[in-house]
Amino acid sequence: MTQVEIGRGKNGRRAYALDEIGIVPSRRTRDPEEVSIAWQIDAYRFELPVVVSPMDSVVSPATAIEVGRLGGLAVLDLEGLWTRYDDPASLLAEVAELQGEAGTRRLQEIYSAPIKEELIGRRIAEIREAGVTTAVRLSPQRTVQYHKAVIDAGVDIFVIRGTTVSAEHVSGRAEPLNLKQFIYELDVPVIVGGCATYTAALHLMRTGAAGVLVGFGGGASHTTRTVLGVAVPMATAISDVAAARRDYMDESGGRYVHVIADGGMGTSGDIAKAIACGSDAVMVGSPLARAAEAPGRGFHWGSEAQHPELPRGKRVRFDTVGTLEQILHGPSSVADGSMNLMGALKRTMATAGYSDLKEFQRVEVVVAPQGS
Repeated sequence: MTQVEIGRGKNGRRAYALDEIGIVPSRRTRDPEEVSIAWQIDAYRFELPVVVSPMDSVVSPATAIEVGRLGGLAVLDLEGLWTRYDDPASLLAEVAELQGEAGTRRLQEIYSAPIKEELIGRRIAEIREAGVTTAVRLSPQRTVQYHKAVIDAGVDIFVIRGTTVSAEHVSGRAEPLNLKQFIYELDVPVIVGGCATYTAALHLMRTGAAGVLVGFGGGASHTTRTVLGVAVPMATAISDVAAARRDYMDESGGRYVHVIADGGMGTSGDIAKAIACGSDAVMVGSPLARAAEAPGRGFHWGSEAQHPELPRGKRVRFDTVGTLEQILHGPSSVADGSMNLMGALKRTMATAGYSDLKEFQRVEVVVAPQGS
């Protein structure tokens, strides 16, 4: 472990972002058509290692159904517009027209409407009736209040996602969410995060979570580093959490917790490198915000952008490049890694000589800063 002297009174470990590493091909290559990118969490199998971020700009009930049909998993944000308004279409159109700081204030106003518990059940039912796996997200702060409505509606996978989620939250104002007790009492697999260190991940795994999110979410749309100063480069974060998964397997007698890289992956190459560093799947938002079906209409934002007291996200403008199917499965008409994400992943694995995701996690990587 390389410690760098920042100054006489402070040392820090050198960490790496995804664009600072490269995947090394091996002596063997394979036919991309013979490569499997399927993964399974609990009883649910997916043909694609893609979990779509719970962001209103990307996931609506309609797009969740379409992503499920295409082989992935989309997570609906139960604290977003779809549970605050019966029909948020006009508000989504308004958000797409907002400008500058006034836009942030208006976003806060729109999201100040109360969550309607009856809409939670209605949205989950919409997705379930389409016959795809249903996944929804709540923040740790809202989980105790709304989890019963979520379970009663018949959700398949429960995601507890915040900027940073810990197994031990200290508060003198209110009784914090006891993750271990909460997960133990549920009958559905729970994915929790984000976290970015070995120790935090190990504690989350000990709560009984089926999966752990690595990163602080938001990706292209969050400004957490600027506002809070909190940042851990993703290649290092994923590798550290993958090490926690390995050690937890030994500690627990073989229980496997899935590692899901969350945020900061805008291209197919980023996705391949995240899996090479040890993730089982990736949670992405911005690549699919470019889809013609995306509710954000070319704009992308996360829950951080409308925080009532300290917004730490922004709306990002993206050009539409194709349909959800084209972005995930191709064919691609551009050479920048924004389309045919899964075809590119298969080709990377084939080039490196691996036939499935678990094998590919063992691929050799090198430190290779952009331009080198």
